[in-house]
Amino acid sequence: MADTAKRPVKIVETVLRDAHQSLLATRMSTEQMLPIIDKMDQVGYYAVECWGGATFDSCLRFLKEDPWERLRKLRAGFKNTKLQMLFRGQNILGYNHYADDVVEYFVQKSIANGIDIIRIFDCLNDIRNLQTAVKATNKEKGHAQIALCYTLGDAYTLEYWKDIAKRIEDMGADSLCIKDMAGLLTPYAADELVHALKEGTSLPIDLHTHYTSGVASMTYMKAVEAGCDIIDCAMSPLALGTSQPATEVMVETFRGTPYDTGYDLTKLAEIAEYFRPIREESLASGLLNPKVLGVNIKTLQYQVPGGMLSNLVSQLKEAGKEDKYQEVLEEIPRVRKDFGEPPLVTPSSQIVGTQAVMNVISGERYKLVPKESKKIMMGEFGQTVKPFNPEVQKKIIGDETPITCRPADLIEPELPKFEKECAQWKQQDEDVLSYALFPAVAKEFFQYREAQQTKVDQAVADKESGAYPV
Repeated sequence: MADTAKRPVKIVETVLRDAHQSLLATRMSTEQMLPIIDKMDQVGYYAVECWGGATFDSCLRFLKEDPWERLRKLRAGFKNTKLQMLFRGQNILGYNHYADDVVEYFVQKSIANGIDIIRIFDCLNDIRNLQTAVKATNKEKGHAQIALCYTLGDAYTLEYWKDIAKRIEDMGADSLCIKDMAGLLTPYAADELVHALKEGTSLPIDLHTHYTSGVASMTYMKAVEAGCDIIDCAMSPLALGTSQPATEVMVETFRGTPYDTGYDLTKLAEIAEYFRPIREESLASGLLNPKVLGVNIKTLQYQVPGGMLSNLVSQLKEAGKEDKYQEVLEEIPRVRKDFGEPPLVTPSSQIVGTQAVMNVISGERYKLVPKESKKIMMGEFGQTVKPFNPEVQKKIIGDETPITCRPADLIEPELPKFEKECAQWKQQDEDVLSYALFPAVAKEFFQYREAQQTKVDQAVADKESGAYPV
């Protein structure tokens, strides 16, 4: 018999972060976001995901904006809604591990500037790489949500997910997220997974997926019926394709059922109207490529995220070996197996993909090995679910001894060094963190900021001295 008890599903709105990261190369500016915030704040969302992921780098590098200033402006506008960010565990928002003091300081400043929920993940699901960020979030009275990177493979049984969920709860997480970055989770598999997780933990469960393989809305429906508490959705103009299912569609789907969100569709329609011109402009300029809006069934076939597929194509194009595409697709699962069957998410997806390309292009497996492949085999990213292929490991690292501890245990405190290097540009405490994560990009931004401030100061001085042009 169907469950008739009221259990409204909660929605995390991703239009200000993952949706435009997935479709518009993270190019939405703060100025484009601010006018609609007041309306979005009235919807009743569980949270709005608006920071972290690639937004930080993109603000500094392409938009010439201070990401911390963006967060403060969003916080000032969202008076009733929780703000959420994505945080790559010990990598923070970068690609390498940072010392604990940098992770702790970043968490502290994120919460001080307005973040309520920090979604923390590790590309290998090595929960040792999440400990520092979770403890720091708990200490700052933020909500620590641990995201498990969903993937397929022999090691990833329902028992594995149930067991890791229990360990996450014991670690001090406030909620758990199934992070299905490649859109691999199919509807009935979602039903099984949510039931298993509910047996393993009492934490609220959030499901995050992408529409890449075309099944995401159905997956959400089955997951919610199985007991999933929260789903990630995007306003329709920036939904579907490599983004998330559309918010309005899911709200209507559950209307009149025990899972009814209670959101006002008229309000949502007004918000969608605001984002529609942004979509149209992006299509016209080529920023939004229609190719990413379709269904990519290769995702289910090869378990490869959409972004990783486009990387492969460009790597092969550069090498003039586009005819090797099929061979590379077939090589990826073999490399992944050799590398301990990691989930394919940044940065493990880039490492496995690049190695597969090199294996095919060179004509000999592991003849050419990038430094990242060596790092993974040395244990510098953490522990994989399955052991590495010992022959491949030997070929890549020779007689070197891999590390078995938590990688960050070997990193000395780094904040004093970053403070010193950044001193000449520092205008706020947060500048040190921008510099720590992206030194060259931050330095360029600081110089740009200084030049802009000088221009403004000069204009004010001219006006006061009467030298203002008529």
